[in-house]
Amino acid sequence: MATGRTHRPATRSRGIPEATVARLPLYLRALTALSERSVPTVSSEELAAAAGVNSAKLRKDFSYLGSYGTRGVGYDVEYLVYQISRELGLTQDWPVVIVGIGNLGAALANYGGFASRGFRVAALIDADPAMAGKPVAGIPVQHTDELEKIVQDEGVSIGVIATPAGAAQQVCERLVAAGVTSILNFAPTVLSVPDGVDVRKVDLSIELQILAFHEQRKAGELAAAGTAASHQEPAVSRRSAAVDQVPVADQGPDGDVPAVMPT
Repeated sequence: MATGRTHRPATRSRGIPEATVARLPLYLRALTALSERSVPTVSSEELAAAAGVNSAKLRKDFSYLGSYGTRGVGYDVEYLVYQISRELGLTQDWPVVIVGIGNLGAALANYGGFASRGFRVAALIDADPAMAGKPVAGIPVQHTDELEKIVQDEGVSIGVIATPAGAAQQVCERLVAAGVTSILNFAPTVLSVPDGVDVRKVDLSIELQILAFHEQRKAGELAAAGTAASHQEPAVSRRSAAVDQVPVADQGPDGDVPAVMPT
């Protein structure tokens, strides 16, 4: 089976924009769910809704893949799964090493979604000598002294950093020096890498802070709406006041304002 060391995705050479690349996994997840339900075709509107994007953007993204669907039929689900998987490099084996086997690193090691997407956890590495040899997700943890040898022996090109912030940069530099060219960083720090190395940062605290901002804004909008409503006089009260101001002679027999005011 091919490994990540000898094969690279074709997205850059084909000129696919980074924003489109970032949406391809969303489409693949939605398509995989359809495939598991044996759905043969899907319209751009249905797939866009499932992926959380608008249909025009989806059709533009798929045009970069050379897939335009069939009018009146839609897209072939299985073929799109293959196309997107191929562009993302998921039709081959990608050995991954996880460095930092604390709570987060152990959770990542136990995540079953890696294997189903073509990512094989080749090794787990930690700096704590007491962790060496302990199995996590059925894989024995190895000491950081073995990092370079593991990367070379396993042909690893993707490294996952789940260490404390203070250790992340040094781990990153060692991974890069050993030949790793793509890094997924869970450490709460910004990594400095040379040209040719791709870094994706996942910071859960930042995502929560962004959600807190939106919650605060929504709460403010609700409070403002409530204040405006409390200061607005009910329409019934205004109408009653207007009726009360009309002279009795100008009111109808039942006390209502006549349709045509007398001259």
